[in-house]
Amino acid sequence: MALLLRDEDVRSLLEITDAIDALEQAFIALSHGNANNRPRMRVIQNNGILHVLAASYAGGGVLGLKTFTVFHQGVRSVVLLFSSEDGRLLALIEADWLGRMRTGATTGLATRHLAIPEASHVGLIGAGKQAETQLMGVCAVRPVSHVAVYSRRQPQNEEFCRRMARQLQIAVVPVASAREAVEEADIVITATTSGTPVFSGEWLKPGCHVNAIGSNWARRREIDEETLQRASLIVTDSIEQARIEAGDLIMPANAGSLDWESVWELADVVAGDGPQRNSSYDITVYKAVGAALEDITVASRAYLHARERGVGEEIDLLE
Repeated sequence: MALLLRDEDVRSLLEITDAIDALEQAFIALSHGNANNRPRMRVIQNNGILHVLAASYAGGGVLGLKTFTVFHQGVRSVVLLFSSEDGRLLALIEADWLGRMRTGATTGLATRHLAIPEASHVGLIGAGKQAETQLMGVCAVRPVSHVAVYSRRQPQNEEFCRRMARQLQIAVVPVASAREAVEEADIVITATTSGTPVFSGEWLKPGCHVNAIGSNWARRREIDEETLQRASLIVTDSIEQARIEAGDLIMPANAGSLDWESVWELADVVAGDGPQRNSSYDITVYKAVGAALEDITVASRAYLHARERGVGEEIDLLE
């Protein structure tokens, strides 16, 4: 029997540190050829888009896909998780919170390997649905004590900061400009829907690490060329997928200011097979595109916990 997990089930099952550790093992497996990740496919029509991402992770005993629709009426997402041993359907999982957790956890993993160990000050641009787990991810791996948040929607930003300060038990404060959020930050996070850069690379202090997670379209970007030019190390979760949809990298590459050979896979950095931060003064960049392996890995962890704790609904499907 397969297991149906609803969004509230996933919320009860997943911890951010657990998700980060699971992703670390999955990315090491990917670097060593023991996992497979396929880039996102989009089916575009006039009133909405269907997205499909697939991956396999033999070491985790799973393979599967996430699919979601984006229409004016909202986003609806689901993960289908199968056994890599015999192809059985293991679980059907609502994937709103799961998607946010895998994005925040992957940012946490990148931050674990790229940010300076003593990073304590975070600058966050954006206070929407992804912002919560972004802070959860970086706070799980670094001794963060202060977060400055800028959003164009100031009332919502103030409420977000109050909520996150209570949740994380640290100072989370709204600021009046992107520059104010960025200039003193050891870690900068961009989690926006902007199509143009949201801060100037000139504002970054030496040693800063940037997590750019908002854009996954070829003609949209959150970070400027100055940020990339100042960076000693640029990393993404899937170069193959980034070449298709990471405007933050595609546009500078097309303009001749970025060489794709200088971009590294997160899997290789995590596994120790790629470059590492050399100095506390280096600026590093992680550009997220949202790889399917992240969804499948975190979904697998939720499924295992659900079986252990008796959570979810058994369904007779594809037996």
